[in-house]
Amino acid sequence: MLDFFAIFSKGGIVLWYFQGTSQLFTPSINSLIKTVILQERSGNNSFTHEALTLKYKLDNEFELVFVVGYQKILQLSYIDKFLSDIQLEFRNKYKDDIQNGKMSRNLDFSDVFHLVLKQREEESRVEKVRRTMRSFEDSKKSQKTVSSMVEKKGDEKKPTKAKGKENKPVKTVTIKEPEPVQDTSPVVNGSLDEETLRKNREKFFEKMQGGKKAKSSPKSTTPEGKKKGKIGRVWDGAGNNKDIKNLDFSSANGDSSQVPDEEVVPSIAERSLVGSMKGSIKDIEEEEEEEDYEEEMNQTASKGNAKSSAKSGGSGMFSMFKNLIGSKTLTKDDLDNALEKMKDHLVSKNVASDIAVKLCDSVAAKLEGRTLGTFNTVAHTVKTALNESCVQILLPKRRIDILRDAMEAKQQKRPYTITFCGVNGVGKSTNLAKICFWLVENGFRVLIAACDTFRAGAVEQLRTHTRKLNALHPSVNGDGQHMVKLYEKGYGKDAAGIAMEAINYARDYHIDVVLVDTAGRMQDNEPLMRALSKLIRVNQPDLVLFVGEALVGNEAVDQLTKFNKALIDHSASENPRVIDGIILTKFDTIDDKVGAAISMTYTTGQPIVFVGTGQTYTDLRNLNAKAVVSSLLK
Repeated sequence: MLDFFAIFSKGGIVLWYFQGTSQLFTPSINSLIKTVILQERSGNNSFTHEALTLKYKLDNEFELVFVVGYQKILQLSYIDKFLSDIQLEFRNKYKDDIQNGKMSRNLDFSDVFHLVLKQREEESRVEKVRRTMRSFEDSKKSQKTVSSMVEKKGDEKKPTKAKGKENKPVKTVTIKEPEPVQDTSPVVNGSLDEETLRKNREKFFEKMQGGKKAKSSPKSTTPEGKKKGKIGRVWDGAGNNKDIKNLDFSSANGDSSQVPDEEVVPSIAERSLVGSMKGSIKDIEEEEEEEDYEEEMNQTASKGNAKSSAKSGGSGMFSMFKNLIGSKTLTKDDLDNALEKMKDHLVSKNVASDIAVKLCDSVAAKLEGRTLGTFNTVAHTVKTALNESCVQILLPKRRIDILRDAMEAKQQKRPYTITFCGVNGVGKSTNLAKICFWLVENGFRVLIAACDTFRAGAVEQLRTHTRKLNALHPSVNGDGQHMVKLYEKGYGKDAAGIAMEAINYARDYHIDVVLVDTAGRMQDNEPLMRALSKLIRVNQPDLVLFVGEALVGNEAVDQLTKFNKALIDHSASENPRVIDGIILTKFDTIDDKVGAAISMTYTTGQPIVFVGTGQTYTDLRNLNAKAVVSSLLK
């Protein structure tokens, strides 16, 4: 039932393997190593590759990996116990050879392997027999007969009285009829006297005249009687419907070349930015690492050890000393206290909760069975392992060099295209302008495609950025050609069509880079996600960048997952385009709560290409993995 079983070292040396089928299992193991083990994602000991399910176990003491593979449709309940048994048998048999480094000889492990496999399969078979469903005769329902379910009159249950309550007699309340009201007005021979009749007439006339006055009061023409309604405030230079023609700066056909360019004079501060971003972008500065988190974890670990030592009669001080000194093999119980504190710390630093749990599980799998060095605390060991795991996650798995790729596309006489996407209000247009400034600083001519045809003011925002950038960099070699151009077709148009026309325009007029700005959309809006997928499918940009905020926590995972899923679902090709990289904005507003960087990178496996750290054109940085992890563990 098993397709293969392999035992190899973390250095890549295969010590022993078993193959149950003729199918090659090398691609599956290579995918496991590349996707899980090297990227520190070993929290869950299960991995799926094509039609196979791979279960693995790490032996951190001897640096070994045990992997078993079987068909995905099979449900084998004994695999986890089988892996543990094989690990113990292999360690016991070849412990001395592993420690002395004599692993070059052929290992005769087949007999032990087949014996343990046979025992576990037999136990699983017996367990399935025990779990078989009971027959109807064995159930309690079969003991019920028709006669036992018929209720007899004599066996009727009497109503039980509530405890502590007695039946009290109901009080009867007699309702008295209201006495007639006596009229005190004087009556003469069964009728009212003349004086009373006169007074009643006067009162009647007064009521009638008062009602007429009340009805006629709204019709009074006096200015004091008029009721004033709300009057709209008139702002200076606001204009009205008659001024629409004077205020409309867009052309009839949407051609931006007909829009009059106002002369923009950059300030002294803006002129000082010119020439500051030539070459590669600077990294985020690394802050000095503080030890508060480590001391807090040490206290947590020492409290846990103090509790265990108190049961055995030891004092807290000696238990902490015992934790500090000696070569101790770490177990799961030793790591629980420090890992729980670490998980709470990661969540407080804005790491998504499920990502924090996976990171803790990965660290536990990495450290369990490892020997604790002399004068090393559990907390320090856990922190070091977490530091290595987070740095490994943040390091890019593939090269993204925009300047080199744009230069290569320029030599091929085609424009290099970058598409920006993301949710509403994260700063797509602002960071597009920053990247445009960086490209212009390095001598590239840029065309901005205004494909946000939904948000009011989106085109005008890009037009303002275009004028400012052209004011800072007037022309190339004095030939009068603008460094930055805007391609727009107004509002309400098809974004995919505008992007295609912009790319063709850039190819015809020899523009080096095309930056495609798209409308912000929520990840649950299916029509807009379908439109984004169409734009990417039709134009096939060189780079698709997701722009996300550094302020979000769990929402980052949901956004990235659903954006990728929408791009895959709405694509007709076998190899659909997904997000290639991430731009993390508003990084200067979060202090040390940098967990969104970990959450986004862990979710997609794609690198963070740029980090936005402010509102000027030069506030763009590369991600420094060590600096982010230092802030995360501070």
